[in-house]
Parts: sequence; C-alpha cells; structure tokens
Amino acid sequence: MSLFNRYIGVDYSGAETPTSSLKALGVYFADRTSPPIEILPTVGLKKYWTRRSLAEWLATELSSEQPTLVGLDHAFSFPLRYFETHGLALDWNAFLNDFCHHWPTDDDHNYVDFVRDGECGEGYKRMGHSSWLRLTEMWTPTAKSVFLFDVQGAVAKSTHAGLPWLRYIRNLCPSVHFWPFDGWEVPTGKSAVIEVYPSLWMRRFPTEDRNNDQQAAYAVAAKLKRADSDGTLPQLFSPPLNREERTIAEIEGWILGVT
Repeated sequence: MSLFNRYIGVDYSGAETPTSSLKALGVYFADRTSPPIEILPTVGLKKYWTRRSLAEWLATELSSEQPTLVGLDHAFSFPLRYFETHGLALDWNAFLNDFCHHWPTDDDHNYVDFVRDGECGEGYKRMGHSSWLRLTEMWTPTAKSVFLFDVQGAVAKSTHAGLPWLRYIRNLCPSVHFWPFDGWEVPTGKSAVIEVYPSLWMRRFPTEDRNNDQQAAYAVAAKLKRADSDGTLPQLFSPPLNREERTIAEIEGWILGVT
C-alpha cells in the first residue's frame, strides 16, 4: 500500500536572490496514477520559479490533506564537525535558527556571495572547511562538501540558499515530517520532505526532450513514485546504518537512496 498520494521533485538553485526568476530551478509533480509533469509558476508570477515563490507553493501543497513526498536537491544540515567547531547544540531546529541568523540568504536582495564576502549577515562566524564531509557524503563517491563553492556540480551555494526555506516551511507546516530529523519512519498519512541527490537516478529514466535541470527534477519525482508503488520506499527510509551512524545522521541528515 502506497504511503503517499503525491510526489514532488525539485532541482534546486542557489543563484542570484530569493526573488530572482531562475531557469535552473526545476519542479516536477506526480500522483499515484499520473506520470511526473513539469510545474511552472502560476499566471501572473515570474516566468520561472524563484526560491521564495517555490517555498510558498510547497508550503501550500504540504498543508493539504493529501500525503505528499517532496525531494529537494540540497543538503539539509552540516557535518558534525561544524557543530563541534562552533559549539552548537546537536539539534536540527537550533541549527536552522542559528544558520539563518548568520546567513540571511532568504532576504529578498541577498546573494549567497554577499554573505560570503561580508556585505551582509555574519557568515564569517559560521564557516566550514571544504574538506569537511557529512557521513552520507562519505558514502557517495561523487557527492561534494557543503562548504565547497565555485566548482562544477557544487551543492554549497544551493544549500546555503535553501536552508532558510526549510525553516520557513517547517514553521508554516508543523505537522510535516522532515526526514530523518523527525525520525526514520514517516507516520502514515503525513507529508514528508527529504534530501535527494538526482544523479543517483537521472540515468534510470529516458531524458526525452528535457534539459539537465528538468531531468533531475523529473527523475526525483519518478523515482519517489516508483519506490512507493513497488513497496521499496520503506527500505530507502531505513539505510543500513549502525546505532552510532544513525545518531550522526540524525544531526547531519541523510541523502535518500544512499546505502
């Protein structure tokens, strides 16, 4: 029996400002009976999604009574070493609050690079090293550090731009399950938000006429739908980690499908 009714795949982008229309910000939506289709902003908004409009739309979708699974393509937390270096409590909610205070990348006119360069915020007080990896990234040969900026395939900018919007959605949708921080099992009937790495699945589905960003979002929605329908999703929610590794992942987060 399927756990969810709807599946949303997002290929994220940390470019420009939260209100910039970004062609690279891709969204695909599927339900139990229909294949993934691309979702664009509604009439009257900008041509492409902005991070702000996407967060507002996701909050609306997650507030519905339809159990929905959302896969976002950026890290949800930082390596344990970051917490230790900055003396932070090992608590994800506290981490999000602390990060947003120092990295206000959700302000309408802020670029991630503005905070990096010291033009706004206090990011210099909450920096990490590009060699620091989360456990889930150590298990993924091609994954990069959340502190490795300005290289091909980097997730650092997307992560630093996206974290405040996780807090935004969490505040507006308190019943939504953020995996694995709220537990490794998603309660029946609840919606959930998970971290994904589209490269794990992109080649499993025909590209057709989609560009790379579209294919990434499509593959996430298609994989989540398939895994739920064939009964393998619970296995993905329970990676083969020992007790110590699970404790670490409950702080650092985990990429769905990494084993």
